[in-house]
Amino acid sequence: MLNDLDLSGIQDERAREVIVRLLNLVEEQGRELAEARAEIQRLRDENNRLKGEQGKPTIKAKRRDPQARQDYSSEQERRQPKKREGRSKIERLTVTREEIATVDRALLPVDAEFKGYEAVVVQDLRLERETIRFHKEKYYSHTTGQSYLAALPVGYEGQFGPGLRALVLVWYYGSQMSEPKIVDLLHEVGIAISAGQVSNLLIKDQDDFHAEQDAAYAAGLRSSPWQHTDDTGTRVNGENHHCHTVCNPLHTTYFTAPSKDRLSVLDALSNGRPRLFRLNDEAFDLLAGLAVSGLTRQCLREKFPVDQSLSDATLNALLTLHLPHLGSQTRKRIFDGLAIAAYHAQDEWPVVQLLLCDDAPQFGLLTDELALCWIHEGRHYTKLTPLVAAHRQLLADFRTKFWAFYDRLLAYRDHPSSEERDHLSADFDTLFSTTTGYWALDDRIATTRSHKAALLKVLEHPELPLHNNPAELAARARVRKRDVSFGPRTRDGTKAWDTFMSLAATTKKLGLSFFQFIHDRITRAYRIPPLAELIDQRAKALNLGASWAAG
Repeated sequence: MLNDLDLSGIQDERAREVIVRLLNLVEEQGRELAEARAEIQRLRDENNRLKGEQGKPTIKAKRRDPQARQDYSSEQERRQPKKREGRSKIERLTVTREEIATVDRALLPVDAEFKGYEAVVVQDLRLERETIRFHKEKYYSHTTGQSYLAALPVGYEGQFGPGLRALVLVWYYGSQMSEPKIVDLLHEVGIAISAGQVSNLLIKDQDDFHAEQDAAYAAGLRSSPWQHTDDTGTRVNGENHHCHTVCNPLHTTYFTAPSKDRLSVLDALSNGRPRLFRLNDEAFDLLAGLAVSGLTRQCLREKFPVDQSLSDATLNALLTLHLPHLGSQTRKRIFDGLAIAAYHAQDEWPVVQLLLCDDAPQFGLLTDELALCWIHEGRHYTKLTPLVAAHRQLLADFRTKFWAFYDRLLAYRDHPSSEERDHLSADFDTLFSTTTGYWALDDRIATTRSHKAALLKVLEHPELPLHNNPAELAARARVRKRDVSFGPRTRDGTKAWDTFMSLAATTKKLGLSFFQFIHDRITRAYRIPPLAELIDQRAKALNLGASWAAG
C-alpha cells in the first residue's frame, strides 16, 4: 500500500500533512526496530559465546534485498577511467638479450628464400640462488703489529647480499606478503634462512631508511599548503592502535599511534616530535572556542608562563599545582588548545595550513583552514534506507541533484572564474535549503548546509581535490597489510611498518621502482637522488599551492 501512495493526489492539505507525519513516524519506528533487532542479536551472540557456544554466523544474501541496508562505500564515486599511456608496453621495455630463432632446414621446400627476421619481444624472470664465497685479502705488518683485512663490497655485510635484502623488504612492505610466505619462497629457491633472520632483515638496523623517510615527509609537507589525512585501526602487539595517513600528490606518510584523538593527529602532522605546549593569544582563542570557562582561562593567564614552550610533564605539573580540581574533559581541552598553538608557533617543522579530510571532530582546529570530502558527505545520504517508496524516490532525486552539483564543482576546478564562484555559492544555498518532507533526509541536508565553508573551500583554492580518496586509499593499503600480517609487535617493528610503507607509496608517486630504490640505498650507490630532493623539484613544477601564492 505504501509503495503505491501518491501524496500529490491528496487534495486536502491538512490530511496530506498528517499522512506525511505518519510516514515519517513509520520510518523512525522502522529504524528503531532494526537497531533493536541488531542489538538483541548481538546480545544473544555474546551470551552464547560466554556459554562456550557460537553466535549467529554472518551469511551474505545471494541477492541484494532492496529493503536491506546497502553498501555505502564510495568506491563507485571514486572510480575514474584510467588514462592510457601514449607509448605501447613494448616501447617502454629495455631488451637485455637477443637471440635468433632458426627454422629447421629439413622442413623447408627447396625453393624457400630467406626474407629476414620478424621481431618478437618476450619478458621473462629468473629467480635463482647465488652463493658467493669471498676470499678477503689479509696482510700483516710487523712494524705496526696489526693485521689488515679487505672489506666486503658495500651491501654484503652479514650473511645476505643486497639483492636478497631488497627483495625481502619489497615483498613484505610493497607486495604485502606475509613473513612465513617469504620464508617459504626463499626456501623454494634454495636460500638457507630462518624466520627470525627474515624478521631481522625487515626491522633491524634501518636507521638510514628512517632518516630518509623523515626528510621525505618534511619535503612532502613543504610541497603544498594542504594535505589529505585519514586514519584506520591497526594492532601493535595485540593492542588496538590507529594508523594515521598524511599525503598529497607527491608523498604518502604513515604514522601509528595509540589513539586517534586530536593530539594524536597533531603527533602525526609533527612526525612524532616531542609534544610542546604554548600559552599565547591563539591558545586563549582556542580555549574559548573549546568552551573552557572564563575563570579557568583567567587562572591560566595569571599563573602560567605565557609565550613559552612547555613540555608535557611541565604542563601537567602546573595544572596539578594551580588547578588541582580540574575535570578530565577540561584538562584535555587545555592540552589540545596549547598543543595546537605551539604547533603553529614553531618553525622547526613544516606547518600544514589546510587539511582535506572527513568530518571527524579530531581534525578540527588543527589548521587554519579545513576542507571536507564530498565523497564522504555523499556517503551519509547513501546510509539513509527509507522504507516508504515515496521517501526512496525523494532520496534518489536529491542524490541526483547532489552529484550534479559535484560535477559543476569539478568543472569549476578546471576553469575557475569569479562569476561561476558566486553562482556555485548561491546554488549551494538553494540546493541545501531544500525541504522534502522526509525528516531524516531533511536533517541530513541541513547538516550538509552547516558544512558549507569546508565543502566549498575549492572555490577559494581551485587546486584542491573535492574528495579525500588518496588518504582513504592509503589507509586501505594499511588495512590489507594488517589482514595479511596482523600487525607489528615491537616499537622497532611499528617504526619499520610506517617507514617502509611510506617509502613504497612515495616512490610510486614519484614514478620510481621501489625495488631499485631499496637496492640503491642498500648498496650505497645513490644513483637515485634523495626523495626529499625529488619532491622539492616536483613541487616547483606542479605548484600545488597556486592559489595561496596568488593570494
